[in-house]
Amino acid sequence: MILNFEDTKRLIESYNIKFCKTEFAKDKKGIIHAAKKIGFPVVLKIVSQKIVHKTDFGGVKLNLKNENELIEAYNEILKSISKRLIDGFLVQKMLEGVELIIGAKQDEQFGPIVLFGAGGIFVELIKDFSIRIAPINKNEAMKMIKEIKSYPILRGARKGIYVDIEKLAKIISSVSKLICENEIRELDLNPIIANGENIVVVDARVIV
Repeated sequence: MILNFEDTKRLIESYNIKFCKTEFAKDKKGIIHAAKKIGFPVVLKIVSQKIVHKTDFGGVKLNLKNENELIEAYNEILKSISKRLIDGFLVQKMLEGVELIIGAKQDEQFGPIVLFGAGGIFVELIKDFSIRIAPINKNEAMKMIKEIKSYPILRGARKGIYVDIEKLAKIISSVSKLICENEIRELDLNPIIANGENIVVVDARVIV
């Protein structure tokens, strides 16, 4: 079973992992109210138990700068996705930074394992990640970070965005603790947007 958004967010935040400023809404009036509360620019995305890869179905609209763009994005989503597949909408603050993934699951052979790597919509194509058997501490998490091919980008190479890797390592070790302490089959925090000390989860999926 996939946890709903509120339970997922509550679980993640209970381990001191920061979640992006987010409001849940059921309809057009709700998303307008949420966007004004958060402040433009925003991201609009569907909530759906039936659709995993929301971007592939046109269920994510980025960098909406005003109310007109928000309404237009809402209408476009409803044209491409049947309303019966949509449980609601998330309105989030638009953030800039490096996209990362932290995942965890219960492996049949090794037990709980943790994954860290380059994230976003191309995560399955790039396959730039490191894996450890949980539990892991901050020092082991630092090693995971330095193992990925994208590591120089996190240190600002080639005009990349500098990321606080010590803070990132703490988050990875927190995910390790989370998967060890709870009856969770699988956890995906993807993407995580990282920019300096600001490292926040933008999307998450928890299977119990």
